[in-house]
Amino acid sequence: MASHRDFVDYVAEQLGEAGAIRSRKMFGEYGLYCDDVFFAVICDDLLFVKVTPEGEAAFPDLPKAPPYEGAKESFLVEDVEDRECLAALTRITSQALRDKQQKKGRK
Repeated sequence: MASHRDFVDYVAEQLGEAGAIRSRKMFGEYGLYCDDVFFAVICDDLLFVKVTPEGEAAFPDLPKAPPYEGAKESFLVEDVEDRECLAALTRITSQALRDKQQKKGRK
């Protein structure tokens, strides 16, 4: 089942405090970017955020699941109503991913 655009727009609005959020349609589902860093997907109207060590340290109790068969586990964010939590997880994750990309670029 593909995700609904209304749900994607709602999640993007909820994440607005984290930075510039945009979505991109990918294979019938959606990828999410924060300040041009790919950090999450929405599959079957569920939000999955990439796992980083920093994210695990800040949110150790978030459940994990693969967004689709064969994918790596991601944080499964079931409560998309909690703007503060969503923004914090998004900021932490996107910064960690940005830092990782910059380190790779220096080698």
